[in-house]
Amino acid sequence: QVQLVESGGGLVQAGGSLRLSCADSGRTFSSYAMGWFRQALGKEREFVAVITGSGGRTYYADSVKGRFTISRDNAKNTVYLQMNSLKPEDTAVYYCAADRVAYRTPHEYDYWGQGTQVTVSS
Repeated sequence: QVQLVESGGGLVQAGGSLRLSCADSGRTFSSYAMGWFRQALGKEREFVAVITGSGGRTYYADSVKGRFTISRDNAKNTVYLQMNSLKPEDTAVYYCAADRVAYRTPHEYDYWGQGTQVTVSS
C-alpha cells in the first residue's frame, strides 16, 4: 500500500526557494516512479517533474526546467522537489503521485498525496 504525505509548502516571495517533501509509508517505495504535479486555482492539474524508481532518470515540464530539481532518497522513502527562482505563476497546490511507470500525465497515476499549497508573491 502506498500512502503519500507532502510537506514544505508555504508563502515565499518571487525569486525565493522552497523544498517540498513527499513521504511514503509503504514498503516498496523504490519500485515506484514518483511525480510532482500542481494545480492552480481554476486550472487543470499539470505535470511538473517525475523521477524513476532508482532515481536514474528525471523529466521536467518546460516551465520549470532549470529552476526545479526532483530527487529521492529511497532509504528514507521520500521524494523531494527543490524549487528555486520561484515566480508568481508557480502558485498552486502541489501534489506528489506514485506509479510503476514514470508517466507525465496525471490520470495515469494510482496514488496521490493530499497536496501542499505553494504561494509566490510578487
